[in-house]
Amino acid sequence: MGFEHQRFELALQQVRQYLSTIFQPPHVSNVLPLSLQVFEALASTNQTLWELVSQGAIAGTAVLALQQESGRGQWGRQWQSPLGGLYLSVALSPALPVANSAQLTLCSAWGIATALRSYNLPVQLKWPNDLVLNGRKLGGILTETRIRQGQVTKAVVGVGINWTNPVPPTGINLAAALAEQTQPAIDSLEMLAAIALQGIASGYAAWRQEGIENLLPAYLSLLTSLGRSIVLDGVEGTIVGVSANGELQIRSASNDPSSREILLKPGTISLGYDV
Repeated sequence: MGFEHQRFELALQQVRQYLSTIFQPPHVSNVLPLSLQVFEALASTNQTLWELVSQGAIAGTAVLALQQESGRGQWGRQWQSPLGGLYLSVALSPALPVANSAQLTLCSAWGIATALRSYNLPVQLKWPNDLVLNGRKLGGILTETRIRQGQVTKAVVGVGINWTNPVPPTGINLAAALAEQTQPAIDSLEMLAAIALQGIASGYAAWRQEGIENLLPAYLSLLTSLGRSIVLDGVEGTIVGVSANGELQIRSASNDPSSREILLKPGTISLGYDV
């Protein structure tokens, strides 16, 4: 299994033109100047991209590996990265307060999901960083940052999406889902890479131009857990949203007004999959 760069460049042009009708201008006209480097195998696309950034790589530089040997998910968990999956990372220069760093994951996840949905794939989002299709995990996002004087000056957004690779019972690969379509809208790893990159770029552009407050309603409309009941420390509650800082918002059934709303930072709990 290989990756044809010329095929990718052609797909990127087609995807950019098509998504310009989905992400209304100027989001697509102001996207990052994407430049992709492809490797057969890497320890981690995020790690390699950070090395390139330290050597002067600019925002929009992207790294793709056909296989990762030490792929990472959120909270240091291992991300299984065999041949057949999409593993890529993109460099950004956001300049935002550290407290708002989770917004990069929110806008990237929304951008990728929105792009995939435009190809007749009902992709949703599971807080804080999963891409979901038909109730199963399609992929995930790992955002890493570099901080200077309280500001995020550089960031790397890594994404893994199941394409043809084997998956666990709670997962799904895109090729299997597309096989149910009469005319599959995505026909190659190169095209999937173009869609994912353009999705990140468009989500990032929308966030920069509109702000997280305007983007959040669109993000929440794709959230799988909205309205779901949850029990925390013996207290029942309902998931009602996600804050601008990426915290899960829960409305408690407690009679104590002071504890009526609960905010959970990413990593505090895992919502899991009902499969």
